[in-house]
Amino acid sequence: MANDKPLIICEHCDCVYEKVTLARHQKTLCNRCSGVLQRYNGLSVEQRLALTVTASVLWIFANFYPVMSISLQGLKNSATLWDSVVALSLGPITFIALVAAISIIIAPVFQLLLLMWVLSFALAGKRSPAFKPCMRWLEALRPWSMLEVCLLGAMVAVFKLAGMLDVLPGIGLFALAALSLLLIRIAGRDVRDLWETL
Repeated sequence: MANDKPLIICEHCDCVYEKVTLARHQKTLCNRCSGVLQRYNGLSVEQRLALTVTASVLWIFANFYPVMSISLQGLKNSATLWDSVVALSLGPITFIALVAAISIIIAPVFQLLLLMWVLSFALAGKRSPAFKPCMRWLEALRPWSMLEVCLLGAMVAVFKLAGMLDVLPGIGLFALAALSLLLIRIAGRDVRDLWETL
């Protein structure tokens, strides 16, 4: 007999469960491995699209404005995220520069572009062209987007350098903090609910 109820598969152990409706602040866990199956997501398509556009603007600020400025005895210097990747590429660990570029610049912007593409069509109640590959890429990019790690590193650098130099957090650092929080909210959580919405 066919089961018409929506099913959910645990991404950690492939155990299959019937999907349930969650209330605010609730989540479901796998009985076998205790992995998170579902989280409550109260965002509508319009709200998610608005947050995605906001995150895109923040990405521009985070990447093109200084994360921090340092000065010592009249000499001043400032650095953006791009500058940090370029500095890494000039040293002996060029491969790390590529990983840094992917995790703090490329993966987040692709997440935002894919979300805007899917959600702009969802706003009209339609599936976007290439919907399935877009959703697969969104799921694949999630572990590669590590803005929160970059933010933590930048904040540690600010506190460490503050004892030796005059350090001023820049617009890029505040944009990076806000962008990290927004990406966790709109793309870091389960994006599978878009499959059901569309």
